Amino acid sequence: MSQPWAPARLEARLPYLRRRGLMAAATRAFFTARGYTEVETPYAVTAPGEEVHLRPFAVSGGLYLHTSPEFAMKKLLAGGAGKIFQLARVWRDEPHSRTHAPEFTLLEWYNPGAGMGDLMDEAEVFLRAVLPPTIAWGGVTASLAGFRRLTIAEAFLAYAGVDILATAGDADALAAAAGTKRRGGAESWEDLFFRLLLERIEPAIADTPTFLTHWPAAQAALARRDPADPRVAERFELYVCGLELANAFVELTDPAEQRARFIADRASRHALHGPDWPMDEDFLTAVAQLPPCAGIALGFDRLVMLATGAARITDVQWLP
Repeated sequence: MSQPWAPARLEARLPYLRRRGLMAAATRAFFTARGYTEVETPYAVTAPGEEVHLRPFAVSGGLYLHTSPEFAMKKLLAGGAGKIFQLARVWRDEPHSRTHAPEFTLLEWYNPGAGMGDLMDEAEVFLRAVLPPTIAWGGVTASLAGFRRLTIAEAFLAYAGVDILATAGDADALAAAAGTKRRGGAESWEDLFFRLLLERIEPAIADTPTFLTHWPAAQAALARRDPADPRVAERFELYVCGLELANAFVELTDPAEQRARFIADRASRHALHGPDWPMDEDFLTAVAQLPPCAGIALGFDRLVMLATGAARITDVQWLP
C-alpha cells in the first residue's frame, strides 16, 4: 500500500482535511464567542489517568502521553480559570479501527456552574454550528433538527428488555434478563453491559442524535452520583448516526469519594496489568477546590467524519 502522503492518496483525502481545518477554526470561534478561554496543557504527564481499561504510551523519565487533558484542565478550573476549552492531541494504546486511532484529537470544554441539561443544550448548539443539518454516515441518515435524551435505564428497557439498575453487579441476572449467555461463562457485569450497549442500544438509536444519560454508579468514573438517585451518575454520552461522539460528566467535587474510586480502579488495573504510575495527589488536592461544573470530551476526528461522510478516521488525519 502506498504511503498516506503519496500524491494520489493525499489528493483523495484533501477535501476532508480542508474541512477539518475549517471546523477547527469554527470550533475556536464558537467557544470564544461564548466566553470560553482556550487553554493548552502538557501532553507528557506523570499520571495519565486512573481508568482501568485505558492504556497510555510510556515515554522516558517516568512520563506518559496523556489519554485526556481532563486532570490538567480541572486543575485550571480549581485555580479559577473559568470557562475553558482545548483541542488536544491524545494517545491511547488501543488497536486501530475505522473509528479509532491510537493518536487522535479531543475537544474538551468545562463550564463552571453548568448542570447536565446545560451541557446537553450547549452540545446541541455546537453541533448545529459546525455540522450540516442532515448527517449521512455509516449507512445511516440523521437530522440535527431534534435530539433525543434517554436515560440508560430507559434505553436498556426499551431495546434490550432489561431493568439494568436491578441487575447492577450481577452478571448472571443481567444475562438472564437479556436472554443471552455470559461469554466463556465468565463475562463480567461490566463487559456484558457494554456488549449489550454495542449490540442492541447503539443500532437502535442510530436514526436520531441521542444523549444517553444517568449511567449506573459503577460507570461513574469522575462524575458525581445523582443526588436524587445514587444508583446512577450524572454522566451522559452523545451518539450521532450510532457513532459514540462525546462523554460528559457533572464533575465530582468530593476528594474523599474520588480517592476511594481511584484506589478501587488502581487495584483493578494493577490486577490486569501490574503496577504503574503514582496517584496524582495534585489532582486530588484540586478536586477539593473545584467549583460546581460540568465538562465534556468530544472526539474531534469523529466529528469531522460525520461532517464529511469519511468512512475511516485515518481519512480525516493529515498523516495517520
